[in-house]
Amino acid sequence: MNIFMIGGGGREHALIWKLSQSRKVDKIWCAPGNGGIAALAECVPLKATDIPGLVEFARKNRPDLVFVAPDDPLALGLVDELEAIGIRAFGPHKNAAVIEASKSFAKDLMRKYHIPTAAYAVFDDPASARAYIEQQGAPIVVKADGLALGKGVTVAMTVEEAVAASDAAFGGAFGKAGARVVIEEYMTGVEASVLCFVDGEHWIAMPAAQDHKPVFDGNRGPNTGGMGSFAPSRAYTKEIAEITERTIIEPTVRAMAAEGRPFKGVLYFGLMLTAAGPRVVEYNARFGDPETQSLMPLLKSDLVPILEACIDGTLDRISVEWYDGACACVVLASGGYPGSYQKGLPIHGLGKLPRDVAAFHAGTARADGAMVTAGGRVLGITARGETLPDALAHAYEGVRCVSFDGMHYRTDIGKIG
Repeated sequence: MNIFMIGGGGREHALIWKLSQSRKVDKIWCAPGNGGIAALAECVPLKATDIPGLVEFARKNRPDLVFVAPDDPLALGLVDELEAIGIRAFGPHKNAAVIEASKSFAKDLMRKYHIPTAAYAVFDDPASARAYIEQQGAPIVVKADGLALGKGVTVAMTVEEAVAASDAAFGGAFGKAGARVVIEEYMTGVEASVLCFVDGEHWIAMPAAQDHKPVFDGNRGPNTGGMGSFAPSRAYTKEIAEITERTIIEPTVRAMAAEGRPFKGVLYFGLMLTAAGPRVVEYNARFGDPETQSLMPLLKSDLVPILEACIDGTLDRISVEWYDGACACVVLASGGYPGSYQKGLPIHGLGKLPRDVAAFHAGTARADGAMVTAGGRVLGITARGETLPDALAHAYEGVRCVSFDGMHYRTDIGKIG
């Protein structure tokens, strides 16, 4: 079969890496792809948000399956548009992708169906938000309601910081995504990410993963899209998993169906494992990044039948197997990220990576035959091991092989949290 992947980051590279191992797959296209993806798929120069262009490409080339990986095209209804022309697509419909595209929708859903989460309030103007923050005090969490490339959340330790974050959102820092602001209770505990394959009614959970969003060691500095990840999570015990499945995962899948928004695809549960039990921090309507880089090497089963079962509503008829052990991913970022950074810098040492270490490309391109940087997060150096320390040792061995000017990475992935 022929597959058309939408997206061009480390998540998509990891997914294509896994799909390319399937005997069912003959050809993969990827729009827009990147320098690393080009080794496994034919890259198509279309942005992931170019819905008309992507639909027209699918109309002409008739892929057997389109995998819509990023949040924006899901929120824009790409799956709906593809199905309208008879193309099978993996991912939620627009009316279900809203669970990520609108934090206020997600919070209201959780309140209605008694799914544990932080207390919250929603605001459409800065004055009301400021008054609420001053009344509640700090620490407190300020979130842009819409999609903001993983950068619309501020964990404010002071009232002044929270007010500044709210004012920035209303002031256009995140475009339309910040026209509404959600302000939440600050929760403490260990964060974990549980991703589930969902077919509208049935679901299968993947191993819990943990990512590291702050840019510097010790969880310091501004939040990024993720500086690394590992799976399985040490904190997500069997007991916590049972509670999460009973009080969060199952009720969410049922709630979306009850609302006339049955969810098909991958539903991501961002959790805070508090002293009072697991609570939802956020939902994502797709595979997480960089969690996917830590999960795909652990997936023993062929990915293609799982995708088809999600589309067809037959997840209850298949089993999904995972390798024992652990997997770790260390992100190599451009100097200055998540702020401004330089692009086009030559990347050295990729050919020196050990055989058991993978480099998933996030922000790379080819220029004059050489691989160069083309984004904030450049590479995810990933390795599997019998234990998490083994996986981390292999991954950091790979990190030491690679270099580019200004390269930055955290040295404590998997060692805290």
